[in-house]
Amino acid sequence: MPRFAANLSLLFTELPYPQRFGAAARAGFRAVEILFPYDLAPETTRRALEDNGLELVLINAPPPAAAGDRPGYAAVPGGEGRFRADLRRVLDCAEILRPGLIHLMAGYEKGEQAAETFVRNLQWAADLAPRQRFTIEPLNPVSQPGYFLDDYDLARDILKRVARPNVGLQYDSFHAQMILGDALSVWDRFGTGTFHVQIGAAPDRSEPGNGPTDFRALFQAIDASGYDGWVSAEYTPSTARTEASLKWMTL
Repeated sequence: MPRFAANLSLLFTELPYPQRFGAAARAGFRAVEILFPYDLAPETTRRALEDNGLELVLINAPPPAAAGDRPGYAAVPGGEGRFRADLRRVLDCAEILRPGLIHLMAGYEKGEQAAETFVRNLQWAADLAPRQRFTIEPLNPVSQPGYFLDDYDLARDILKRVARPNVGLQYDSFHAQMILGDALSVWDRFGTGTFHVQIGAAPDRSEPGNGPTDFRALFQAIDASGYDGWVSAEYTPSTARTEASLKWMTL
């Protein structure tokens, strides 16, 4: 059975942010991820992690510049200066938070110029922080229309061009199911070398066990592949309390 982590940006949101860490630990999680942990001082999050014996698996970067701003611009031509300045801020925060992974969001642009910009920015980030591991993640065009990285073959091509050992793929069963119609076959094709796994049911991003994905088979395939990282629950519970949505942990 994979090692499961909890996404505290989506799970346990019936509780105030500081209380979600303890709730996750009591539910059996030993690691968490937080999409954009920038609203509070990083020392607050670090303390909550340590008080509850939790590892921080992943954060997203860069943070939205303002309320309502779409996150991510690593593939937006002309935005290189903004990306690099904001990533330096993220890395300062990461020195305190110590996330295992930082997901670098591509942003909303298309074409070869966007691909070249993305590659250069990823190479710059990887070289700036060679001990930090980074991920890129395909997002499906239904949920995120216009997002640059919307296909797994494109992600594979980008990673080949980047050619940095600390930049790798982030697989998400929800997006995989929405992009190619079969999350399990996407894992079989692209799982080798994956840095991080997230799970959620398509088409509504609810808990595993809903929708067409066979999560028992997916968990078995992840185990069989030799992947030894965290599998993070990134979904919106269909239940009033998160604990009631966790039956999938015993599949």
